[in-house]
Amino acid sequence: MNEARRRFLIHTTAAMLVGTAGISSAALRPTIRIGLTPVILDDHSLFLNRWRQWLETRLGARVEFVQRPRYRDITDLLLNRTLTAAWICGYPYVRHRSKLRLLAVPVYQGKPRYRSLVISGTRGQPPSSLEHMQGQVFAFSDPDSNSGYLYPMYRLRESLAARPDFFRRTFFSWGHRNTIEAVASGLADGGAVDSYVWESLVRQHPHYAEQIHLVERSPEFGFPPIVTHQDLPETIHAHLAATLHQMHADAEGRELLEALYLDRFESGDAADFNGI
Repeated sequence: MNEARRRFLIHTTAAMLVGTAGISSAALRPTIRIGLTPVILDDHSLFLNRWRQWLETRLGARVEFVQRPRYRDITDLLLNRTLTAAWICGYPYVRHRSKLRLLAVPVYQGKPRYRSLVISGTRGQPPSSLEHMQGQVFAFSDPDSNSGYLYPMYRLRESLAARPDFFRRTFFSWGHRNTIEAVASGLADGGAVDSYVWESLVRQHPHYAEQIHLVERSPEFGFPPIVTHQDLPETIHAHLAATLHQMHADAEGRELLEALYLDRFESGDAADFNGI
């Protein structure tokens, strides 16, 4: 065998071994699967890629974001232990609190709180309260959404106005942004949305502020949390929690939080969701 042929075989074999070792190493790394709903704006693909890379570096694991348009789909995946963690609404957390555990709660504008907003279009005379929206077309975000369904329905029942024919028609938009766009375009006369999503969207697209009238603001509720299943091993839960809680102490982590308009993540308190 001549020298050139021998060197070629050595280099090729070495490259194949390195490549195989790399594939095996990646395959052996654990995978953290994090479920997301439209609790956060669903057009953050570039942001999610940056966040995934940041998490992978600090966790020493592969990270996969799993997105679904309906809250219940993500909740079911978490309860079935298909997901490691999920960023969900406070309503499904309260409903399944015996099976779920708080991992991290976002701090927004200094507090781990948000509100439900009842909105209407700016065409004609805007209503002054939810009760004055009788006979209109109303968009709910999701049947498992506290701000987008539970709170406005509670308000109507509390005021004894929730007759079956109170609204002319209702529908689920399957996303707070979808509700905002439905009201802005006139597809719906009004709707109910998450204040964090509304405020974040207006920062990005100020024209919505001219097309939407804020009818009511609810009391404050615990901010939609990131949770895990109760059966997740403590070591994984603790490592993931510590990583999220320390994001604000890291320069790149702060940039990611700022992209979400959040201050930081904290451990949270289950009592913060008692209002729901």
